[in-house]
Amino acid sequence: MTMEKIMTTKTYRVDGMTCAHCVHAVSEELAKLDGVEAFDVNLDTKLVTVSGAEISDEQVFAAVDEAGYEAVAVS
Repeated sequence: MTMEKIMTTKTYRVDGMTCAHCVHAVSEELAKLDGVEAFDVNLDTKLVTVSGAEISDEQVFAAVDEAGYEAVAVS
């Protein structure tokens, strides 16, 4: 029996990002998360969208924290 993983997409607000280096730092940490299929870090809107299977808010919060920022769940 094969268990199918459910894909989800969540959006987070990450204040404090001001440059391409900030985007790179957050992107680098998100890329390390197991289950992440895709992500988008938007400097203009300060929003990060993460898609994948079995990804918790806590994992995203920890990754963004590791990059030096704080994330807040939007949706």
